[in-house]
Amino acid sequence: MKKLTLEILIVLPLLSFAFAGSALAADTTPMTIESAKFDDFAAGKKAISASNWTLAVDSFKKAVAENPKNPDAHNLLGYSYRMLGKFDDSFAAYDKALALDPKHKGALNYSGMGYLQTNQKAKAEAQLAKLKVICASCTETASLAKAVADYKPGVVSSTY
Repeated sequence: MKKLTLEILIVLPLLSFAFAGSALAADTTPMTIESAKFDDFAAGKKAISASNWTLAVDSFKKAVAENPKNPDAHNLLGYSYRMLGKFDDSFAAYDKALALDPKHKGALNYSGMGYLQTNQKAKAEAQLAKLKVICASCTETASLAKAVADYKPGVVSSTY
């Protein structure tokens, strides 16, 4: 019995140190991949709120590199490129968002706005038609419908 008690007295403190060490190590582990994905996406949204389009593009490029199947990140990358006037990059990002989610209301709306900015009204109307099928009463549909109705050929509007 004394031998068993002695072993317990020796082993028990060693086990507690081992568990304490793993708990301390858990506090110092680097950020998980999921957290990094969220941080780049969140940083992009914050940059959009501040109208910092270059930072938004950089953040969403990282977000789509980390999670290429995220249509929201592709959509907001497209939006940020559009705000910089980089329409080819913008349409490529919207196309990717729509390939991942053909009913993505934001990408349909934003790409429609981009088409109006580049004097491609027929393409904007096609995006509007898709939105009307998906959700006739959504804000994205109403927004694009108003922009199409207000469109004047050759006039670049910052309201789109």
